[in-house]
Amino acid sequence: MSAMKRKKTSWSVYIVECADATLYTGVALSVADRIAAHNAGRGARYTRGRLPVVLRFRKSGLTRGEALRRERAIKRLTRAEKILLIEQRRMHEAKIRRARTSV
Repeated sequence: MSAMKRKKTSWSVYIVECADATLYTGVALSVADRIAAHNAGRGARYTRGRLPVVLRFRKSGLTRGEALRRERAIKRLTRAEKILLIEQRRMHEAKIRRARTSV
């Protein structure tokens, strides 16, 4: 599959934090659109009574199958493991931003 075609169908797995501090994991083609749907009450039944939701983690550039497998793996994690995953990703992204600004 060409890089251009893959980019058009790039899936993401994401974790949102609900207003009650619970974590919800899902997959989407457009995470921004999916978060907006959650916050409009059109997302998953789980999040409807726990609004608003805030994006805490996103892994993009996956095929649909990869995203679904990653979602399943994340859902099997404990809350503490999910929080660790979120923090590791946040620290990684901060490191990348620092490297870009120091060039």
